[in-house]
Amino acid sequence: MEVVLVSCALIFLNGKVLCAQRSNTMNLSGFWEFPGGKVEKNESPEACLVREIKEELAISVCTRLALKSSEYSYSAGKLIRLLPFVCSWQSGEITLLEHQEVRWVSKENIKSLNWAPADIPIVDELFENWNKIQDQLINYIK
Repeated sequence: MEVVLVSCALIFLNGKVLCAQRSNTMNLSGFWEFPGGKVEKNESPEACLVREIKEELAISVCTRLALKSSEYSYSAGKLIRLLPFVCSWQSGEITLLEHQEVRWVSKENIKSLNWAPADIPIVDELFENWNKIQDQLINYIK
């Protein structure tokens, strides 16, 4: 089975996390996800994420801590291994270059979005550990 590594960013700001809705030009159009993309050959998941967020949203981020990965097979013979990282926003203004919409979402509303299946375990972990994750992020930034 082919394993495709994909990193995704959980970018926090003012107690909310950035969520992105996939556009009509993307597979799984209309589903919500944490932004990111495929890890290229000889690229670390962290470097991939910095590159992908710049390409998708035109902002710079810094990876701070890794969360538990999620695995999901959208098609036979291919497994997506989603590698989530909590990130801090470094610079830039969000510009939608691939997604149709982004939202800053609170813990109370995180489960109300129509999530891509691979992202659901990450949403569940985030929901269960929201305060702990934010506290760890604050400690990294200090």
